[in-house]
Amino acid sequence: MKKNKLLIGTRASKLAMIYAERVKNQISRVFSGEIELVKITTAGDQNQKDRLHEIGGKGLFSKKIEQDLIDKKIDLAVHALKDMPSEETKGLITNCFLKRNPPEEILVSLGNKKLKELSTNSIIGTSSFRREFQLKRIRDDLIYKTIRGNVDTRISKLNNKEYDGIILSKAGLKSLNLDNLISQEFSTDEIIPSAGQGIVSIQCRENDENIINLLSKINDKQSSISALSEREVLNILEGDCFTAVGVFSKVKEGNFEISGELFSVDGKKRYFKKIKDKVSNYLNASIELGNYLKAEAMNNYKK
Repeated sequence: MKKNKLLIGTRASKLAMIYAERVKNQISRVFSGEIELVKITTAGDQNQKDRLHEIGGKGLFSKKIEQDLIDKKIDLAVHALKDMPSEETKGLITNCFLKRNPPEEILVSLGNKKLKELSTNSIIGTSSFRREFQLKRIRDDLIYKTIRGNVDTRISKLNNKEYDGIILSKAGLKSLNLDNLISQEFSTDEIIPSAGQGIVSIQCRENDENIINLLSKINDKQSSISALSEREVLNILEGDCFTAVGVFSKVKEGNFEISGELFSVDGKKRYFKKIKDKVSNYLNASIELGNYLKAEAMNNYKK
């Protein structure tokens, strides 16, 4: 590395800073120079009221950071992979991933009740249609209401009794040392997470060979396979935050497994498939899954 200082761009939220610190610590093992975190406020942080698809989609959390990266104001960027659009921004590359955090979804509720213990018409806060449609398959007698904001804000709204329960990612609560608040944890079979959930990704300029070589030294291979496979499904579906789709893959003892589900716009129809293959065939398996879900949705749309 010719540089003696690296600037890492990150969102300014408490959770984003924790993720960025992890990246900094990993890089510091292979880079002897100074490393500085640069806080960047994104459009997604500025509007914490509306659903993301109503104000521009996932890119709202990454666009400003990516522009600073393109403009060389920072050397690399840290993102929660699930907040990134499936299509890579021109001139940038995302090919470094830290070891995956817990990908599961969890419920935090008043009275520490599990989902099935909540009274009819209890209000559940969720930020995505995916979670809403998935939960309706378990409890269609509950009221699902949009909730935005960082984890602390959402928990505060719950404590103020604006909601009876809220759905969050386990990765976020665990990273903030708030996992003692978890009322119920859903397995990845019960609720398939969003693509890339729990994975911290690092993005850089595609022509910056020095940074690319540096990041290759901290890349987690297993997380990389999961990240690339799940994003491949989204690419085929042309998916973004407003698409109600769940994708989750795992690697174990040389085997690869990927599950995906796609919901119709109204959430009434669900298309699902699970594929098992060798790890070496992970990309083909992901393409097969994406094409299957897309074909099923298109065929039913035409009926």
